[in-house]
Amino acid sequence: PTTGVLYKEDNYIIMTTVDKEKYKCILPLIASGNEEEEKDYKGPTPGELLEPLFKQSSCSYRIESYWTYEVCHGKHIRQYHEEKETGQKINIQEYYLGNMMIKNPLSEPDQEEKENPKESAKEIPTKNIEGQMTPYYPVEMGNGTPCSLRQNLPRSSTVMYICHPEAKHEILSVAEVTTCEYEVVILTPLLCNHPKYRFRASPVNDIFCQSLPGSPLKPHNLEQLEKQQEMMKMPFRRVKEEEMHSTKEEKFSSIHKPVAVGSHQLLTVGTTHISKLTDDQLIKEFLSGSYCFHGGVGWWKYEFCYGKYVHQYHEDKESGKTSVVVGTWSKEEHIEWSRKNAARTFYLREDGTQTVRMVSHFYGNGDVCDLTDKPRQVTVKLKCKESDSPHAVTIYMLEPHSCQYILGVESPVICKILDTADEYGLLSVPS
Repeated sequence: PTTGVLYKEDNYIIMTTVDKEKYKCILPLIASGNEEEEKDYKGPTPGELLEPLFKQSSCSYRIESYWTYEVCHGKHIRQYHEEKETGQKINIQEYYLGNMMIKNPLSEPDQEEKENPKESAKEIPTKNIEGQMTPYYPVEMGNGTPCSLRQNLPRSSTVMYICHPEAKHEILSVAEVTTCEYEVVILTPLLCNHPKYRFRASPVNDIFCQSLPGSPLKPHNLEQLEKQQEMMKMPFRRVKEEEMHSTKEEKFSSIHKPVAVGSHQLLTVGTTHISKLTDDQLIKEFLSGSYCFHGGVGWWKYEFCYGKYVHQYHEDKESGKTSVVVGTWSKEEHIEWSRKNAARTFYLREDGTQTVRMVSHFYGNGDVCDLTDKPRQVTVKLKCKESDSPHAVTIYMLEPHSCQYILGVESPVICKILDTADEYGLLSVPS
């Protein structure tokens, strides 16, 4: 490669596969220019970078098993739980964890920085987030709901804004650090223009491997693995065996050509293919239940097929796949459920119009639960999550009561169909 990370012929290691195939792998030379950039930075302060978020009066939400957290930037932090009582009366339990006490929450620390240059050189606070010390910009919020455990002193919070280039101002976490004092971590791309707050992802650079005499261009096991991956990436339809074979061969030859660098034949590994399905096809496939969402971290993974079922499963090399039916779809049962519960929740735009923020669907009649002797059931909450990839999906499972679940599903596919929701929260292909 002639640009970007530097590669030198003498910076290599020899790798040997289990089949005794030998490859010379050239490693990238990584140099860091961050310190210089940080020293010379004369751009907007962190407060100025965050200003748009505070001016547009936007709010971020985090739904947990019992509480929902609402952070309205520069205004307040609220923790609440909604309970529907018979007769459709909604009972709300809520606490304010902090309110903004000054007119412009961003001005004070920044004024100090501009008036006293020495101040700006002071250490930026950091917090350990998922094992990495991460710089943050703090905004203090006090004057919350009085706390009975602390002589009715008001609750207060520190909101920590952290740079993340792909974030949409999500609430990463809410923690009570001491009684009635909270830390709220918000991920935002706005801070990323400041080098001192920049997201430091571990650099990922290619390692170029070339075969040594007597070894094939690609290791045998890698060929096999790529073939298996190709099989799994076939479109979401039944294909005749011979048709599948020919497509696979053709894809293979066109994508995995070796890259010539200098006089060597080098190879990049790990090309991914994004499905050719268009948005419209994807929406139709999703609403028909033939394109299912998979997700979840940890032991259990989840499969959600719209209008069909929710399964939780665990795959093990030795014992195979363990699967539990969490809920199955019945339109009649869902409609019955939606008469007593909110199937749609709305978000009020600044121009006064309403848009659907989330729809909730009931899937009952799952596998019988040992603890309750009743079938499992799940409420699926479908939310919009913008992303550059139409295939991005976030799935998380909560269990507020034994064998009664909430499945959160967030995806760009949902963004395009939320506004089609009818009174029962049922979605359709946009016209």
